Amino acid sequence: MLSRVADSIYWLNRYIERAENVARFVEVNLNLLMDNPVGVTQQWEPLIAVTGDRDLFATRYGEATSHNVLNFLTFDSQSPNSIRSCVRAARENARSVRETISSEMWEQINAFYLMVEAAATDKPDDIREVYDFYAQVKMASHRFVGVMNATASWNESWHFGQLGRLLERADKTSRILDVKYFLLLPSVKAVGSPLDNLQWISLLKSASAYEMYRKVEHTISPTSVARFLIFDPHFPRSIKFCLCRAEESLRKIAGTDETQTLPSERALGRVRAELEYVTFEEIFQQGLHEFLDNLQLQINQVGDRIYTDFIAMPPSVPLSTALPVVSGQE
Repeated sequence: MLSRVADSIYWLNRYIERAENVARFVEVNLNLLMDNPVGVTQQWEPLIAVTGDRDLFATRYGEATSHNVLNFLTFDSQSPNSIRSCVRAARENARSVRETISSEMWEQINAFYLMVEAAATDKPDDIREVYDFYAQVKMASHRFVGVMNATASWNESWHFGQLGRLLERADKTSRILDVKYFLLLPSVKAVGSPLDNLQWISLLKSASAYEMYRKVEHTISPTSVARFLIFDPHFPRSIKFCLCRAEESLRKIAGTDETQTLPSERALGRVRAELEYVTFEEIFQQGLHEFLDNLQLQINQVGDRIYTDFIAMPPSVPLSTALPVVSGQE
C-alpha cells in the first residue's frame, strides 16, 4: 500500500467524521433551543470557542449570532472545518484513491456531497428544517461507515480509515463535552438547577449517548456525564473506547511487537494509558476543561506521529518497507 493512498484513506474518514461531529456541535444548541425555559438567552459563541476557530470567525463575521454561527459551521466554504468544506475535502480524497475504494463507498460520498451542496444553495431556515438537515448529515456519515465496513476488505487500508475516524471522534467527543465549560448559567446558584441539567442532557443527546447513559446511570450529574463520555469502555463514542480501538488498528498497520514500537504507537499508548490510570477525582482537581484541552493536544500529536511514521516518505515506497521518517492535512 502506497503512503499517498494511506494518507487519503485516513483523511477521507477523518473529514467524514468531522462533518458529522460539527452537526453534533450545532445540535447542542438546537436541543437547548427546544428545551430551554422561556426567557433563557441562547448562547452561540461557545460553539465557536470549542472548535478553536474564534479568530477566523471574528474576522469573517464578528458577532456570534445564530445565523452567523450556523452559516460559519455549516456552509462557509472559507471555513476549513465547516460541514461543506469537510465533505468537499472527503470527496477529493476519495477521488484521488477512486481505484482503491469500492464503488458503493464512492457513491455514498458523492450522495453526501450533493446533499450538502443542495442545502448550501437553498439553505433551510425553519428550525425543523435546520434540525432535519443536521440529522441527515449524521445519517450520511453513518451510512458511509456502514458501506465501508460492508464492502471494503478489512486490510491495512481499512485500518487506516478506522484510525482516522476514531482519532477524530475522540477529539470531537472531548470538544462536545467541553461545550459545557463555555455555556454560561444565569448565576452560581443555577449549578445543579433544572437548566444546568438540561445543558448536560443536551450534551448527551448531541453525542447520541442519552439512552446508553440512562442504562448505566439513573440521575444526571456533571461527574457521571463526564465519566461516561470519557471512560465508558462499551459506548462507541466515548474517548476511551475510541482510543483503545484506534490503538488496535495502529498495531495492525505497524505490525510491530511490544519491544519495537514506533513513535506513533508510543504516543497513542501514552494517551490511552493515561485514561486507564487517571482517576476522575484527579481530573476534577486539574479541571475538566484543562484536562480535555491537554487531551486534544495529545491526540493532535498522535496524528503528527502517524504522518511522520507512515506518510512522510517518497510516494512510490510501500508502507511495509518504509522506515519512520512531518505533519499532514489539518
